[in-house]
Amino acid sequence: MPTAAKLVAAFAFALVSAIAVHVYAQSLSEAQPLETLYLVSIAVGVLCGWRIMGGAAKRARGGVEAMATGVRTTLTIVVSVVLIFACADMLDRAMRGRYKTPLDAFLGVFEQALALLPSLARPDLVGVLLLGGLVSGAITYAAGRRWP
Repeated sequence: MPTAAKLVAAFAFALVSAIAVHVYAQSLSEAQPLETLYLVSIAVGVLCGWRIMGGAAKRARGGVEAMATGVRTTLTIVVSVVLIFACADMLDRAMRGRYKTPLDAFLGVFEQALALLPSLARPDLVGVLLLGGLVSGAITYAAGRRWP
């Protein structure tokens, strides 16, 4: 059932996702298209904000617990987006015949995910994600208390 906390969480984590993609995009070459990255990240941010943080806002026993749930939600967004793009890359490679068995393709998802992770371990991006999770968690908690 829609609540104000779920709506605020969806919007807040969509905004955190968009800002994180913008920070991440500064390290990429200008030739790489970013539309899909923005769309997928924002969609996952809305979904995770609504389902994870929005539902936890009314169960939180305080602002600190809500902020911790916000950081957990942000981590879930990052892992989900990395796995989505790793799966897409694996499917692209599988269609080109680069894998001999289905197990090779399955393991290729995790190889691609591990290849993407070092580019995410930048201090500015980690700071944006942590701060965004903390602030979004606090805002969602406040909205859940203000508009039950």
